[in-house]
Amino acid sequence: MALFYFSHPEYLFFLFAIPLIFFIHFLALSNKKKKSLKFANFDAIARIEGIDFFSKNVILLTLNALVILALVFAVSGLTINVLTKASSFSFVIAIDSSKSMEATDFSPSRIEVAKDTAKDFISNSPLGTKMGVISFSGGSKIQIDMTDRKDELRNAVNSIEIGGLGGTDIYESVLTSTNLLKNEDNKAIVILSDGQLNVGSVQEAIDYADYYGVVINTIGMGTKEGGATEFGLSKLDEDSLKSLAYNTHGKYFSAENKANLSGAFTEMFNITEKEVAIKLQDYLLIFAIVLLVLEFFLSNTKYVSLP
Repeated sequence: MALFYFSHPEYLFFLFAIPLIFFIHFLALSNKKKKSLKFANFDAIARIEGIDFFSKNVILLTLNALVILALVFAVSGLTINVLTKASSFSFVIAIDSSKSMEATDFSPSRIEVAKDTAKDFISNSPLGTKMGVISFSGGSKIQIDMTDRKDELRNAVNSIEIGGLGGTDIYESVLTSTNLLKNEDNKAIVILSDGQLNVGSVQEAIDYADYYGVVINTIGMGTKEGGATEFGLSKLDEDSLKSLAYNTHGKYFSAENKANLSGAFTEMFNITEKEVAIKLQDYLLIFAIVLLVLEFFLSNTKYVSLP
């Protein structure tokens, strides 16, 4: 069963504007008619010519009322709770942006395939799944904090570039990701990396994740044969990525086997049935804009005089 509620119900007070505009409109219309009838019999002219000189413009008035209704509901935070299939986890996607991710054993490069894989993960996520995105090399950078807005998450992934700091600090990436997840119930990190982890201890990263109850899933970006970079051949190191996953109750997957990745995503989400809150503000604002455009069209055409 769907349940509606308002996160800011105090703004519902502005709904009183709707009866107010109806009252003002008809009051002004009545006064206008009284003044006009002093000079001419407009009712008789209207009957002869088929014209309503005192059109109530009910259509435009109704559109105005609907615009106000949509805007008030939007600022009041209208939200609907629905029971649906959802992920039991909240995720941080951590993308390796070190120099080794420039390798070309994945076309056009490991980093671009990693970004595409991350965006697929976001797109395949169940409704209401909260995620954050970080990039890491010698340090970590928060691309976006926790949100369930898929468009914003994909844009954050698109903005990731190869880092200027040397090295790949896995401990720093786990620490930053865990901090983003601190207010979430079930915490999981998805690390996309070639495993060339040369800064920070893998064991320290495992211990930190275990202490805070964080599951780490890893996706290997690269091939065992390796790919060319500006500093030489770079090969996929699966051992460190498998160690991170297996010792935190997560799973390791290879991006080389793209056919299995969609199934891997489903496995990571750990689908369950729960109540999900859907915020309707954006839809209400779009609805209000459409109504305003329609009102402008009608008010500048012959329909302006419709009763």
